[in-house]
Amino acid sequence: MPSLQVIGALMAKAEHDLAGLASLDIVRSVMSHNPDTLWALARKNGYDAAAPAGDGFVAVLPLNEAGLRQLAEGNFDASDPDLALVCRQNEKPAGIYIWAIHARGALAGGIALVIDKFKTPLHADVNFYARAATADGRRFMEGLGFQSGATVCGLHAPHLHVFRRSGHTDAPLFDSYHPATPANALSVTVARSMEDLMRVASVRSAVYISEQECPYAEEFDGNDLSATHLIGYVGHEPAGCLRIRCFADFAKLERLAVRREFRNTRLSFQLVRAAIELCRVKGYQRLYGHAQKRLVNFWGRFGFKTFESGRELVFSDFDYVEMVLDASRHPQSITIGVDPYLIIRPEGRWHMPGVLEKSATRRVSRQFQELGA
Repeated sequence: MPSLQVIGALMAKAEHDLAGLASLDIVRSVMSHNPDTLWALARKNGYDAAAPAGDGFVAVLPLNEAGLRQLAEGNFDASDPDLALVCRQNEKPAGIYIWAIHARGALAGGIALVIDKFKTPLHADVNFYARAATADGRRFMEGLGFQSGATVCGLHAPHLHVFRRSGHTDAPLFDSYHPATPANALSVTVARSMEDLMRVASVRSAVYISEQECPYAEEFDGNDLSATHLIGYVGHEPAGCLRIRCFADFAKLERLAVRREFRNTRLSFQLVRAAIELCRVKGYQRLYGHAQKRLVNFWGRFGFKTFESGRELVFSDFDYVEMVLDASRHPQSITIGVDPYLIIRPEGRWHMPGVLEKSATRRVSRQFQELGA
């Protein structure tokens, strides 16, 4: 959280890239009203705790019901917000408005960290809202998980993007696809049927066999039936996939593919984030992969680093390097000792009661005699 003195430098940097920013005096006034409204972002390798300074920022406005209604109606003045519409730190907001983001390059990874800050009891079930002024802004917001169009206070607000947490708080990123998914929304789910595997095979055939001219036997390598597959959707169209294979003390992410016509949607980011979350829920703290050299920076956005003692590899006519991500254990990771019914739920649906839990409501009716009895 930046001091009031640091805010001026952050705003000066942002003015070169963002038009229509609120004045420095207004930002300071809002922060005095609620200090949680602006969070500075800094690169970890250049951060000095003794003299903290930010390289970018995320500014939010926690709005009360009146403020959220004005936002939905299109009457909210973000350049000079009425503080009567903005909640204080100890007040529960009706919605959290993304006021401004200035996070160039790798700093964009800090946006998710700011959103994580709002998981307190006052904020955990409160939706985020944003307005995308440009096509690039829209793609960026959708890459973060925002969906176009919102219903607020009974009002349809097509000009807003929404990151839904209320009503869908139990659904993790790796199980975000559902029949009511809006058109063009990005979502991910685990492949659970033969038809799902056909979707995976179709995407990988289009990307690896057709575009990269990978031989069939090298692409479908005998590991598909011993792996977990994620399918990425744009609306209801299967547009991408990723494969996960689990070993004793690490999980391997591989075969990430997104169809050419959907590569401007940032679905690849959704798939990787979903895969990391799924692996952490399963208890893995070390993730591993082989990255094409041209994609090392892409994987670096998620925290993957080149494996120091790793080898360079060549297969299917591309050069690869080994990469590793050391992750923290998920707070709801699945271990022996949790509810045993949770462990037998379908893969990736550990947040929902499974069919075997329903069967447990029936009395035991089948008993087998010992052999020879």
